[in-house]
Amino acid sequence: MPGLMSADEIFSKAEAAAVAATGPDEKALQIDYPALKDKIRAALGDRKVALCHINKFLPEGYEDQGRFNLVLLTAGNVVFDMVIGDSYFRYDVVSVGQLDKVQVIDAMWDNKEKRREEPFLSLRLMHGEEAHLLLALDDEERASLLKFASAVTAARNPER
Repeated sequence: MPGLMSADEIFSKAEAAAVAATGPDEKALQIDYPALKDKIRAALGDRKVALCHINKFLPEGYEDQGRFNLVLLTAGNVVFDMVIGDSYFRYDVVSVGQLDKVQVIDAMWDNKEKRREEPFLSLRLMHGEEAHLLLALDDEERASLLKFASAVTAARNPER
């Protein structure tokens, strides 16, 4: 399948996201990049990744865990939710077939910093009491999220 990504390509995306995740008033991420590369390789093994969505801001509930996260969909329809921080790396793994609910929310949020309401899009992948969130605040992120939602929906509920 063309367009599939390896663990090393996912690491490159994570490395670029780590640089972008540092705001002007924040201390830069102190990530051991060679160790992160090894952790991503170990997590994914030889799986090929079909889609990668990077949340530039951590979803609610993840705040103490890291600075940003990546949600991956493998060619075999397995979701990896990787949270990355200064000295923090964790990932959750769930098969698309194990998801209990897939929810897309297109709404407005109150951006207190800019003092205005702004649109957002979220994709919530739920299984048991766990939820994996993909967030989109701009057009590029929206396209990525909608592509992810479409792929998950097609794998879970194929048209006959």
